Amino acid sequence: MSKGDEGYGEWEELVGAALLGTDRRRGGGPAGSPQALLDAAAVHAVRRRAGLRPAEAGPRPEPAPRDPRPAPPEAAGRRLAQLLADRKGPVNGGGRRGAAPDLTELLPQWLAAAGRHGYRAPAALVPALLDAARARTDLRPQALALAGTRGLWLARLNPDWRFALRGGAGGTGELPEVTDPAGVERLWQEGLFAERVALLGAVRAHEAAAAPRLLATTWATERAEDRLMFLDSLRVGLSEGDEPFLETALGDRSRNVRATAAELLSALPRSALAGRMAERAVACVGPEGVTPPAECDAGMLRDGVVKRPPAGRGERAWWLGQIVEAAPLSCWRERFGGLGPAEIVALPVAEGEGWTEELHAAWCRAAVRQRDAPWSRALLGPPSASPAAGPGTASLAERAKLLETLPDAERAEWVAEFIRAHGLSEAFQLLGVCVVPWAGALGRAVVDALDMAREAGSYPWSFSGVMGLAERCLDPAEAGRLEALTAATEEPPDAAPGAAAYWAEAFQRLVATLRLRAAMLAELAPAA
Repeated sequence: MSKGDEGYGEWEELVGAALLGTDRRRGGGPAGSPQALLDAAAVHAVRRRAGLRPAEAGPRPEPAPRDPRPAPPEAAGRRLAQLLADRKGPVNGGGRRGAAPDLTELLPQWLAAAGRHGYRAPAALVPALLDAARARTDLRPQALALAGTRGLWLARLNPDWRFALRGGAGGTGELPEVTDPAGVERLWQEGLFAERVALLGAVRAHEAAAAPRLLATTWATERAEDRLMFLDSLRVGLSEGDEPFLETALGDRSRNVRATAAELLSALPRSALAGRMAERAVACVGPEGVTPPAECDAGMLRDGVVKRPPAGRGERAWWLGQIVEAAPLSCWRERFGGLGPAEIVALPVAEGEGWTEELHAAWCRAAVRQRDAPWSRALLGPPSASPAAGPGTASLAERAKLLETLPDAERAEWVAEFIRAHGLSEAFQLLGVCVVPWAGALGRAVVDALDMAREAGSYPWSFSGVMGLAERCLDPAEAGRLEALTAATEEPPDAAPGAAAYWAEAFQRLVATLRLRAAMLAELAPAA
């Protein structure tokens, strides 16, 4: 409303009365009381809105691209709506969660199962799915994959969902056929970062050697953070054909890119870098003892050795560890006269400067990087042995990484034996790398250990981490075995007050969650 508009003076009178107060406004007028002021303001507000001319409509967005994947069955769609609605549910304080399942923790499993079946998200739930992915980064890969082309289309229209445009392959638009050079070139040059990442992955899956060739066309002009992420994508399908490109990346201006290139090259036992590291490693370590490098020369720097150690680490020990972890593990058999991994690891090391821990830790990192199961077995040692007495490392996090190099069944059996020997208190990280669902010996070991913890009379909150994992990872078939544990039992004389009731509640929640998971997976199964 401008000064020339009818009613402008009366509106100014109302504004003045509101600012000064009706009691202090001289001259009375139509707004002589608070109620009269509000009534008059309401009338003028309607008048002002009625006098507005409608804005010109903007252009309609193009329709979302068609997603050819099927929607999940109707019951599964309702379940997804329930899980998304409950993702911000209340959290009980004081360590007590009640007997109801935690639906928030079932959402990742629903997404994973839907992805395995090749479903797309129901159209009406895509906004809620994007909101969930925005709030929880751990959900993003699966949520964006499920949202598909419609999710990316919506992300372009809502700034709150722009993270989807920076994500990985999930949620991207339709990619050109990898056999279409012009389409690949156009998207690689002009596409969003998420589309380029997805394209690189598709090219990699079709022809591994084509991915570094595509990267090389724009490598010099890419941002450092993008070069790092593109380089990291080469872990999938890494082969000797990638060596020339990775050798070039050793001279990159970004230290992080250089380090990643060196790490990938060291995972190729026949690469030139692995050979150079092997020469350095066997010169430092052998049956006669350990002699770490005296300096970090230019060649070591180019091959990814970081010169300055972290606080509290000696320079020579720092350099030694980096060299040994980057050397191919195959070089040690000849260096130690034909001995195998278990025999080499068991050899005493001339202590001098106390190199045993440094050497074994570097071998652990090498076994993980090179996915070497025999060396991992040797460094893990028997599961019944105390973690502190393990031949490789006492760190449960490092042991979990070693376990990941073993076959699924062997990994589960090792962890089951570890639980039988040491209980659940130290098994949390080890359980986290076991394949879901935990069945057979592993499932039985977890249930038996929980029962023993209950009988010990402590509160279940000490095992809340493992109990939460069990809710998500135990085979739903274990619900029958657990049913007997849901009833409260008499408390031992030395038990914590009320512990039996709390354990009964925890087992009730576990059983309810397992049965809910079974129903959820059944709903997702395609119709026969």
